[in-house]
Amino acid sequence: MAALHALRPAVGGIVRNPVLLLVTALYGLAQAPNLLVPPTRPILSAGVSLATFAAFVLVLPFVQGGLLGMASEAVAGRTGLGTLVAEGKANYVSLLLGYFVLLAINLVFGFVAFVGGLIAVIGGHASMPADAPGVGVDPTLLALLAVVGGGFLLAYLLVSFAVQFYAHAVVLDDAELVDGFRRSVGLVRSNLLSVAGYTLILLVGSVVLGTLAAAASVVLGPQSAGMPGTPFADLAGVEPTLPVIAAAGVGYLLLTSAFAAFYATYSVAFYEAVSPGAAPA
Repeated sequence: MAALHALRPAVGGIVRNPVLLLVTALYGLAQAPNLLVPPTRPILSAGVSLATFAAFVLVLPFVQGGLLGMASEAVAGRTGLGTLVAEGKANYVSLLLGYFVLLAINLVFGFVAFVGGLIAVIGGHASMPADAPGVGVDPTLLALLAVVGGGFLLAYLLVSFAVQFYAHAVVLDDAELVDGFRRSVGLVRSNLLSVAGYTLILLVGSVVLGTLAAAASVVLGPQSAGMPGTPFADLAGVEPTLPVIAAAGVGYLLLTSAFAAFYATYSVAFYEAVSPGAAPA
């Protein structure tokens, strides 16, 4: 299966080119301001988050294009920061527009989900008799909403699943944005089982990474003190002092950087394995 065969060149590309870890670490470090603002200052936190998000939107296409180009070279041999700049500049506009397309899709799905939930709440209350004790929802209506909501969620996941390789087509195949989406859908349709295996591997990695991050935040967080009944109480023997928190932050940054670099090389190795038209950048 291509999903498994792509693992070895993905890891080899990172080993030969640790510069990939530098790029992903710097990009992750740029998002640190959100973590430095104390939660006791919500207005400042909101302002910093908004500014960081705006910068994220503008910088992401450059980093995405450059990193995919570097990953393609890394899988085949050697790469450097020159490729990051060249591919980032060459594909910036297309990837920025692609990001806005995906953002619009998410907003549409989010809006429909919000309206649907609101209608469900209002309809649920209206369907109950006025003299009914307590608050409840008609079981038939609840079942209908579950079916509709499940179908809606499935549609969203299918769309995300089908267009996940549009950026690879733009960067690696020099495709236009619309053609990039079309190629992604065609590639997924032609390699359904392989893409499912590839997505599952990335999903497992994301879950493991998220679990480690959540456990670290609970163990090192100030709320763990004075809560002997929590599941992590026995692990919270390390006092969350500034050096400990800094060390944990560095460890988490290294871990996320490694996963981001692996995603880049693995996704490129997989794409080039299942797409005959893909060529090294």
